This record gives sequence, structure tokens and C-alpha cells, in this order.
Amino acid sequence: MFQSLTDNLERAFKVLKGQGHITDINVAETTKAIRKALLDADVNYKIAKEITDTIKQKAIGQNVINAVSPGQLLVKIVHDELVALMGSSHSELNIKANPSIILMSGLQGSGKTTHSAKLAHYLKTKRAKKVLLVAGDVYRPAAIEQLKVLGGQINVDVFSEEGNKNPVDLAKKGVAYAKEMGHNVVIIDTAGRLAIDEEMMTEIGNIKQAVSPHEILFVVDSMTGQDAVNTAKAFNDKLDFDGVILTKLDGDTRGGAALTIRYVVQKPIKFIGIGEKIEDLSEFYPDRMADRILGMGDIVGFVEKAQEQYDEQEARRLQKKLVKNQFNFNDFLNQIQQIKKMGNVKNLMGMLPGMGKMIKDMDIDDDVFKDFETIIASMTPEERENPDIINISRRKRIA
Repeated sequence: MFQSLTDNLERAFKVLKGQGHITDINVAETTKAIRKALLDADVNYKIAKEITDTIKQKAIGQNVINAVSPGQLLVKIVHDELVALMGSSHSELNIKANPSIILMSGLQGSGKTTHSAKLAHYLKTKRAKKVLLVAGDVYRPAAIEQLKVLGGQINVDVFSEEGNKNPVDLAKKGVAYAKEMGHNVVIIDTAGRLAIDEEMMTEIGNIKQAVSPHEILFVVDSMTGQDAVNTAKAFNDKLDFDGVILTKLDGDTRGGAALTIRYVVQKPIKFIGIGEKIEDLSEFYPDRMADRILGMGDIVGFVEKAQEQYDEQEARRLQKKLVKNQFNFNDFLNQIQQIKKMGNVKNLMGMLPGMGKMIKDMDIDDDVFKDFETIIASMTPEERENPDIINISRRKRIA
């Protein structure tokens, strides 16, 4: 995620390394390199120029205190500008009504159906909501079946009506069913459509009018780069959506869409897709993303993920066992399971300050712990409980 941009910005800051003070010349050189880094990241030229002009203006004339080098000062200025560009602050979902209605929109293949299920899983597990998914994509073969399968995996109800090819009617019936069954949130999946397809755009406008959603989310694939921004603008002109879900951000090393979509449409990025698993959906925080772009990691996000999985009582229990030198293979296996629940291992490591650069060329498989698990599974219960008894013959048997 953003790796090439991170590398290019790091090279840009090197211009100021070792400089005693900021001058017109060294700032001009650095901002030129920053502009090039942003353009390489697929940021629109006009936006890249505007950002670097602001950075230059703020940097020139700044007094550099003894404790801070010119390079560090410029990193701070760039950080603040990136945060402002991506929306300044975190934007919450509007789910105060009961039931709250969320309408999903986007192009074909952008990941609406998958991310409808991911959002349902997020709301169920992290917000304790009773969610209903409405299968409103009546055009794509197997779209309804796909949503039913995903709903089954996360134990969330899916509303559909066999033979009903009217998405407006389906949406209305889905909302009525949610009210009847006591669901807190209704997520309406819709068919993918092109912004230039007047008939399809009118249809989603009719769904909006029929159910009056509290939140309209635009799902867009970040891998399409600047086209993602242009598509978002076209959809926003028609729908006036409330926020964006940016998918496949883990596969895009440039990240221009994430940087500029908020600037162009003036609507916040609310969630980002960071992997293929159902739990790989994260809330978007501009300040944390700026930290990651500048190689500072996202330690707050890492701690939050750990807190979601770790039980404080369990942590205290393990701490006591470690102090008494009683930590065994059952405890170790339990730790591995907890780490795996936190998500993609490479993505987790990238959240640690300084680690992004170290692991950028490493291929870290999600099954990185499989060998450990297999070895422990080959032990007897007694061996797991008392590792000291594992002698040479036991090792041979386990191997």
C-alpha cells in the first residue's frame, strides 16, 4: 500500500538532509521531487502542483529550532498537507436511525456485493448491530446467490425474492421486512452501472427516492487510479453520495485515488478494503494514512486490532505464566491463533513504524504460522503441556 509513493517521498526529503537551514533553493528542489512523487502515485497534476505550492509557501521562512532539522520540519508540513488532502478527520457512518438504510452504488466489478457483506460483518461484530442484506442486483447472474453465501458465512440475514426483477420494489420490501423483524441496519446491494448509462442511473435514483437511505456509499476500485476519481465525480453528480469505500488498497502501491478522491468530490473516504477476507475492511483515518505514507506506520491501528482480539484477563494469565517460566506450547498456539485473527500478516507488520520499508520486497504468506501449528499438532497433550519432557526420541517422532 503506497509503497512507491513512500519511497519517492523519502528520496525527496534526502535533499534537505544535513542542511542547516531552509532556503528558497533547497525547498524548491525538495518540492519539485515531492511533486514528481505525487505524479508517479497517479495524483492529478493540478492537485499535485497545488499541494507542493502550499508546502513551499509554508516551508520558506520557517524558523528551524535546534531540536528539529529542516528535513524533519518539511516532513511535518507534508504530513499536515496529506491529512488535509484526504479529509482532515475521520468520518463516521450515519447509523443513528432504526433501521438505518445504507445504499451501495458503483461500477460493475468494483466489489459492491463483497463489500456489502464486509460492511455487514463490521457492523455486526464491531457495532453490535442486527444487519439485513438486501439482494438488489437482479441483472448479474449469481449475484443473489453470492450474497446469500457471504451472508451465511457471517450469519447475517439476506432478503431476496425469487422472480422479482424490480430492484426498486425489492428495496422497499427489504426495508419493510427489516422493520418487521427488528433489524437495526439495512444494506441494499445494487447492480453495477456506468455513469453514462442514463437508464441505470435513473433506476438507482428511483431506489434512493423510494427508500430514503440515511447513507449512500460509492464503492470504487483503487487499482483504476485516476479513473476512480473521475468515476466518483460522475456518480456524485447524479447521486450526491455520502461517502466512499475504496477497495483493493492493499494491491495498489501508488494510491493516487485515495489521496485525491476526497479533494475532487468533497465526500469522505469512510472505509478501505485491505484484503480478500471478510474481515479485511477498515475505517479510514486520514492522519493514520498520512503516517503510513511517510513511513511512520500506524501504531494506533495496530493496537486497536490487538485490543479487538486480546482478552485483558487472558493477557494477565499469560504474563503470570511467563514470569513463572510456565509458558507452554498450548499457550504459544493460542497466541498464534490470536495474531491470525488480527488479519493479513504483511499488512499488520506494515503498521509498525519503520517496518514498511523492511518488508516491501518480502513475500509473507498468510499461512506463515502453518509450520508451527503442524509441529504443535504433532505433539501429545503431555508434550504440549510440559515442553521439558521433549527429548531426542520425542523430537524424532514429532519430526
